[in-house]
Amino acid sequence: MPRAILFDAGNTLVYADPVRLAEIFRGVGAEVDEAGVQQAELRARRVLHESVQEGHAGTEPEVWRSYFERLFVEAGVPEDGMAGAGQRLREVHRSDHLWTGVAPGTHETLEALAGVGHRLAVISNADGRMEALLERVGLTRHFEFVLDSEVVGVAKPDPVIFRTATGRLALDASECLYVGDLYPVDYLGARGAGLDAVLLDPLDMHGQRAETVASLPDLPAFLGVGPTRDSS
Repeated sequence: MPRAILFDAGNTLVYADPVRLAEIFRGVGAEVDEAGVQQAELRARRVLHESVQEGHAGTEPEVWRSYFERLFVEAGVPEDGMAGAGQRLREVHRSDHLWTGVAPGTHETLEALAGVGHRLAVISNADGRMEALLERVGLTRHFEFVLDSEVVGVAKPDPVIFRTATGRLALDASECLYVGDLYPVDYLGARGAGLDAVLLDPLDMHGQRAETVASLPDLPAFLGVGPTRDSS
């Protein structure tokens, strides 16, 4: 059992806010609600993981451009509204970070893991705003610290950022587990730095090559410290 569990942030702890995305998309002519955006986002996320299967890290600008193009299509944004949606999304994200969605069960999962003695922290490839963002959505109370790549000056999968975290915990890498959603960046990055790793894999695309869970609330049962989600 790991003494500490470290988490990715984007698409692991926080997600693009479907309510705010729906507002942007409706503003350019799409007929979509929060539930529709959530479904569209999950389908669009397959683009990221298909790119990973093809050898990309999943962090490249062109990969994210393809992701958002698919998201617009899946959400029903009309062709003549695509440019406007992209511009509005960039403006909103610059002024007020869009990754403010927290999936059901996130707080309860973190509380359960801390409750059985796991120390918790965050390592995120971000733009310098991640700690403030996690504070805004009420998640920082669960963690000892948040490492933001923009602040630290090094990004995953570089082992330095993982070793910086284990050093702050005063633990050996082998005593720590990392949980994230991108196979090359999170899973292989953590393993390369000597940590164990679990991949968040809601699309069931990586089970042949990684230890995976479908969602964050499945993690306690995976670790043997809680019931499965559907056992109640």
